[in-house]
Amino acid sequence: MAEPQKSIFVTGAGSGIGRATAKLFAERGWFVGLFDVDPKGLEETAAMLPEGQRLSMVFDVRDRNGWARAVESFGQVTNRHMHVLFNNAGVGRGGFIEEMPDDDIDLVIDVNLKGVINGVRASLPLLRETPGARIVNTASVAGIFGAPKLAVYVATKFAVRGLTEALDAEFSRYGVSVASLMPWFIDTAILGNFAEEGSNRTLKDSLTENKTPIYPVSMAAERAWDAAHGKDLHYMVGKEAERARFAARFFPNAMRKRLRNFIPDE
Repeated sequence: MAEPQKSIFVTGAGSGIGRATAKLFAERGWFVGLFDVDPKGLEETAAMLPEGQRLSMVFDVRDRNGWARAVESFGQVTNRHMHVLFNNAGVGRGGFIEEMPDDDIDLVIDVNLKGVINGVRASLPLLRETPGARIVNTASVAGIFGAPKLAVYVATKFAVRGLTEALDAEFSRYGVSVASLMPWFIDTAILGNFAEEGSNRTLKDSLTENKTPIYPVSMAAERAWDAAHGKDLHYMVGKEAERARFAARFFPNAMRKRLRNFIPDE
């Protein structure tokens, strides 16, 4: 008896890491569910994949009812299988925490953390029905160390890392494993959302000026493939991510001092 076609449910599929991952998995024979809050971006991604190998739907990961509809539609076309849930949707907002608008704080927490929890809870019935199912949550190097002017974003990524570790243990009773993808700076639109107060300069501008490496989305997609097939808990994306993990573990005080140097004098 032939094995069923592997399937992956991708949030944030309308751009960036989500789009690159969807394309990669489709190229390697998987059925791909494409989900995003951005209709135009989702339509563009869908056009890059074979018509019989994809399902696309617009919904917001903050919406639990939207999750229920999306998972039900996905299950109908995959014979109630979900081999991988790629909880990838995320937003970036920054600034000193006392200067951040309340709406920005709520958005980052609701999408980056609550959206992941919503996805796990909505998808678990299908994952339990799929032998060898796996959840891959997009965290970040920001889930390894705290950086100034990124406090709320960092908090959500630390939380996703912790959630991943807890659920990997918790879901072992169902045969479902959980991993996180932890990228260094990736060349996506999210880098443009961290703008300096009163300036048109973005985080990407600062990184480029400081000659800080920015990795392509294709590298993140390949590591997402590794995370979907491997047995490790956390998957770094890029050498700089590996170095950051090493430094945070073995030289935390040196890293704290370096991070404080990024804060301008009053």
